[in-house]
Amino acid sequence: MSDPFKIDGPTCISVSGGRTSMYMLRRVLDANGGYEHIAGDVAIVFANTGREAPETLEFVREVAHRWEVPIAWVEYRAGDPGFEQVFYRTASRRGEPFEALIRKKQYLPNPVARFCTVDLKIKPTERFLQAAGWMEWDNMLGFRADEPLRVAKVRAQPILPESPNVERIVPLAAAGVSKSDIRDFWRAQPFDLTLPMDYDGTTIDGNCDGCFLKPAHQRVSAMRRNPGMPVWWIAMEDMTGGKFTKDGHSYRDMARFAQEQTDLFDPNEEAISCFCGD
Repeated sequence: MSDPFKIDGPTCISVSGGRTSMYMLRRVLDANGGYEHIAGDVAIVFANTGREAPETLEFVREVAHRWEVPIAWVEYRAGDPGFEQVFYRTASRRGEPFEALIRKKQYLPNPVARFCTVDLKIKPTERFLQAAGWMEWDNMLGFRADEPLRVAKVRAQPILPESPNVERIVPLAAAGVSKSDIRDFWRAQPFDLTLPMDYDGTTIDGNCDGCFLKPAHQRVSAMRRNPGMPVWWIAMEDMTGGKFTKDGHSYRDMARFAQEQTDLFDPNEEAISCFCGD
């Protein structure tokens, strides 16, 4: 069986800034003898929405420094060319790209219309690579073997109609990597993402801090740890007159529940699958 982490042509490694995608990057580097041997065929891209935790941005910077690899930071922009390359110091930290997208759409993303992943992550990454002269490539996504629904969706449709020159691949799943493998790897490293892991290895505060695809109890718990977190999400609901979810609870409601220490949400509710990765 061939090594799923071996590079054999132009490949984009999409990193979300979480432990899983950075583990995937490490496996790619190790399988190919280091970055210098694949530099001409690989782009490592982090698409920043502006709602990632500060710890995530620090982690992306630290990985690039410690492993001596260039990670390109890109953000959505409403006008042409649809993206901007940024850096650690200039990256948005107050949800500016996300807000610009919402203002353009005039409505909020939700579990049915999850346009945020496509418009904030996938399209800016593709436009960045196309601007660099890339014509077609494989796109490595950090989906594990213990995420069968996400993996099955990618394998059933590796090439999307809107991205005919990009083939999505899931090397972690092909290698049988699970959440426990990711946890054990980072526990053995001299550095790590400083966001806490749950008992099962889940990084609760990873990706967008108040993502509506996270279970409600996780969002409320995050609001208790960081009372300032829901402010932006409330502002977006107020601005559009809509809600990110259809379950009857606004982010203002959840912030109030968090302040009142009210437990109204099912602790066993699972996150809704998306393509943001970890």
